[in-house]
Amino acid sequence: MTQEQVLTWTLTVKEMVYYSAELQLPKAMPRSMKRERADRTIREMGLQDSMNTRIGGWGIKGLSGGQKRRVSICLELLTHPKLLLLDEPTSGLDSAASYFVMNRIEKLTRQYGMTVLAAIHQPSSQVFGLFNSLCLLSSGKTIYFGPTFAANQFFAVNGFPCPDLQSPSDHFLITINTDFDEDTHTESTPVEKVIDVLSESYKSSAIYMDVKSEIAAICDHQAEGLTEKTGSLQASSITQCLVLAERSFINMYRDIGYYWLRLGIYIVHGFAVGTIFYNLRPDFGSINARISILVFVSSFLTLLAIGGFPSFMEEMKVFQWERLNGHYGVGSFVISHMISSTPYLLVISLIPGVIAYSLAGLQREYEQFIFFALVLFASMLLVECLMMIVATIVPNLLMGIITGAGIQGLMILSAGFFQLPNDLPQVIWKYPMYYVSFHRYALQGMYKNEFEGRKFPEYLGGPPTIDGEMILKDILQVEMGYTKWNDLGILFGMVFVYRVILFCAIKTTERVKPIITAFLLTSTCVK
Repeated sequence: MTQEQVLTWTLTVKEMVYYSAELQLPKAMPRSMKRERADRTIREMGLQDSMNTRIGGWGIKGLSGGQKRRVSICLELLTHPKLLLLDEPTSGLDSAASYFVMNRIEKLTRQYGMTVLAAIHQPSSQVFGLFNSLCLLSSGKTIYFGPTFAANQFFAVNGFPCPDLQSPSDHFLITINTDFDEDTHTESTPVEKVIDVLSESYKSSAIYMDVKSEIAAICDHQAEGLTEKTGSLQASSITQCLVLAERSFINMYRDIGYYWLRLGIYIVHGFAVGTIFYNLRPDFGSINARISILVFVSSFLTLLAIGGFPSFMEEMKVFQWERLNGHYGVGSFVISHMISSTPYLLVISLIPGVIAYSLAGLQREYEQFIFFALVLFASMLLVECLMMIVATIVPNLLMGIITGAGIQGLMILSAGFFQLPNDLPQVIWKYPMYYVSFHRYALQGMYKNEFEGRKFPEYLGGPPTIDGEMILKDILQVEMGYTKWNDLGILFGMVFVYRVILFCAIKTTERVKPIITAFLLTSTCVK
């Protein structure tokens, strides 16, 4: 369990633990047994009265900081792991809650044969007494590593006895703390000297020899209890996808900022477009208006999808934390997110699309409207996945929004409207930007959908009628070598490609991030 608590804030305690049990516990275990273990773990952490309380966040009151930490511990205790790493498990808890939580964990270690390694700050005497072994580190040196009960004697023998009525843990930390050298020295002895004395004394002690012998025995035994493979005992990939999709669907439904706020904004824009270009007449003067509608819908309306980036960031944090703990694979996450987001994207494509399309008076046939809505839907899918990729690579909210908007801005510029395709500079903007911009295929598909088969009446000094195909080829420079359905097929093909890129981006980030972190840490240490 990491120090930072990363939980899905829209879920209740029961939902959070239940879904985690579905993901982590063996696939052969019946669902009823998984629910029973989840309920038992919740009770063991003293959260039975908060089972139906949401985690809370973003201005919504929920659990306290200490309760959230206990939920995090619940998630780790579900599988009864052989080795459990806890980073400051009592932070945010009062002394009573700290004792009861650590006491419960200590009982579980004996009951299930678990080994718990906990980094703990400022433990009470009762909590400190629960630990079997103690490891004290300072300035990169091992001050003591051995039985907890022998630590007091070790410090006393070396001239640093624990004063009466003082907690041993407080005494140890004060003695070896280097952050406040002027205040922590003992009898005018610098802290660095104290650390050197204690570390050298420890290396020559019988406790150190016993620890070395025990480590050697464990190495000879090849740590069978720790290297046992449990991946095959987890839920199947299909179960992981279904559970994650259900959890993500609920999160999207309850998080107003994920889709509902965007839907409201899209509806407003739909009415704005429909009323500004209300009931276009089928004459020559309506050509520019029709083009403007299609450009706005295919470009700027999809650009508003970056508004959901904060919610993407929260979901990516939960994924990265659960992925770090091995709850499920990258493929399950990518597929489940696509499944859960598709219904919402379909809704926010259809409703504003119907409003704008009907009020403006574009092509009245059902086939044309269905194509219009499908292009808008595919564009939404692409922008959604693009922002997920950005959230994976740029884990900063402000930088992510700027990056996502910048990428889409470049794609819109090279889509063939602001500068016609034949006039685009060949290097970069025509090859490759014009061909990789999904706005190009969305825009050209909508152009064909609106103008193919249409004829506009004559205008002053022009021919008797203007053919829609002529507008497409000569004015808009649309490629007519394939149909609008090919453009739509390319868009959905790009959706698949973007999902693959998302999968690869997550995998690459997992491998590269530790290397970058280690490099930065090394550079800092050298300085």
